[in-house]
Amino acid sequence: MPQSLYGPVSDQIWQKAQQIKLLICDVDGVFSDGRIYLSNAGEELKAFHTRDGYGVRSLLGSGIQVAVITGRKSQIVENRMTALGITHIYQGIDDKFVPFKELLELYQVTPEQVAYIGDDMVDLPVMKAVGLSVCVADGHPFVKQHCDMTTSINGGHGALRELTDLLLQSQDKLASAHGMSV
Repeated sequence: MPQSLYGPVSDQIWQKAQQIKLLICDVDGVFSDGRIYLSNAGEELKAFHTRDGYGVRSLLGSGIQVAVITGRKSQIVENRMTALGITHIYQGIDDKFVPFKELLELYQVTPEQVAYIGDDMVDLPVMKAVGLSVCVADGHPFVKQHCDMTTSINGGHGALRELTDLLLQSQDKLASAHGMSV
């Protein structure tokens, strides 16, 4: 059984991770802990973990593409994802399968070459279609039952980094990967 930096993973997960060329991420509950802070002035605030940012930058620098599909629309998400170098940011999306199909064409990848990380029911249609589906540790129990892998770390606290490290490690790119904590 292969050993990731976060513990053992099955041969099947390792083999799936080796094939990934595109990672698609949900935002709320994955990049953030899912909580939304609203100020008295109506300003929305979210917290993002720099380790996740470093992992995204490491993937991009290693030739693995990253895209975001999220149900909410927020300038803070646009700013954060743009700062990380993510160019395909889909916000306010009810049916995540539509941009998923667009991304397959755009990046010329098969569903087996795509990983998706999410935390809730809205993520399931895409999760069922990709080569490697991942739910964060504190994701919805039903989603955890229907994904390939559950992270050991909660969303917004480095769960995304756990996945990016697995992808890089399985593809022998971890030692040479260099991100940036932005």
